[in-house]
Amino acid sequence: MATPTLVLASSSPRRRELLARIGVTPNRIASPDIDETPHEGEQPRVYAVRMAEEKARAVTRGESEIVIAGDTTVAPGRRILQQAEDAAMNADFLRLLSGRRHRVLSAVSVISPDGVQRTKLSETSVKFKVLHEDEIAAYVATGEGIGKAGGYAIQGAAEGLISWVQGSYSGVVGLPLFETRALLKAAGLTIG
Repeated sequence: MATPTLVLASSSPRRRELLARIGVTPNRIASPDIDETPHEGEQPRVYAVRMAEEKARAVTRGESEIVIAGDTTVAPGRRILQQAEDAAMNADFLRLLSGRRHRVLSAVSVISPDGVQRTKLSETSVKFKVLHEDEIAAYVATGEGIGKAGGYAIQGAAEGLISWVQGSYSGVVGLPLFETRALLKAAGLTIG
């Protein structure tokens, strides 16, 4: 059997950077094209897992290829905050997260060369300080929250606004590395 190669089902540069931290470089990048609209009444944990699994299945996999996909969902309570589309949405998300704890659910799904799909979910608690309007405006002006789940990037300027994190920092960035490494090894990828 051929040595397995890795397909990253994501165009996110953050996921490529995170994989590099564990010594993994995808052989191919494929952007999945799926509908990411939450189902009526869908719980955030279920949504994150479904998204990761659908993204992995949405890309074409060759005979000796392993596919990896991830989804990061920001959830204050039962609400799902998707990616901030513009500055107004970004500011609204930050107001909602201000001074309160929320969960970041980071699901990773891997399809091995034999077609078996395995998925793991990482749950991290994150708390923002109480944000004043000038802090919200300054963060939104950086533009880094646009296109990010929940409207912030913990690996950027938002880190200075977060009072604590309990769980997987890499999961909040976009791919929980502990779970990712275990799934890739189970799929047959050699990792040092």
